[in-house]
Amino acid sequence: MAITVKLRKLLVAVRSMLRGLHNALFVFILNFFESINKKIQSRLPFWRMEEETSEHVHMAVEVFELAVLPFSIFYLFWNLFFLKENAFDSMLWGILIFFYSNFLPDITGIFWRKKEKRKIRDLAWYKKYAILLFAPLLVLILFSNVHLGWKTTEDFHNFKSLTIYGGFLLLWGFVVFGGFPVSLGQMTEMLVLPLYGAIGYLTHLRVDKIL
Repeated sequence: MAITVKLRKLLVAVRSMLRGLHNALFVFILNFFESINKKIQSRLPFWRMEEETSEHVHMAVEVFELAVLPFSIFYLFWNLFFLKENAFDSMLWGILIFFYSNFLPDITGIFWRKKEKRKIRDLAWYKKYAILLFAPLLVLILFSNVHLGWKTTEDFHNFKSLTIYGGFLLLWGFVVFGGFPVSLGQMTEMLVLPLYGAIGYLTHLRVDKIL
């Protein structure tokens, strides 16, 4: 009976935490995109931005609750008890990357331009994917009043962009957690980053009805 009561209290606490996460994430993301849209003088109405943010935040928190959080707990204990390694840092990185990846395709939208009937010269491929891979840096440059003038017809809501992004996360995982020779624990930490990233990116594509 005592165990049942404790479990019930734990579930209530987790539910309360998730509601708080949802509200905090919604306010943060909405304010972030509102600031960007003002900076680039976007004509997107506020109600549409609010609706879009609500849809993505709701799905992100739902996937976190049903899949990412249970997997993170399993991943942490599996590394601790079977590999005798503390994977808390890579788990936290993974959760952050999951939420970041949920909104990455829309962040890159500030560099997007509509395709036109007449032929226009698009950005070089390495510039296009620099937008995808280094979006936070480019947003920081934008708010520093440095004008890059980068615009592309690629909107990154596709599996090609997801594959490139996943490869980048794998490389980043090797830099942060890898080394030679690569142990099983290091390999696990390297692979978990693109896994979290892919889940987040696919969640975004699901909301946008691309999946």
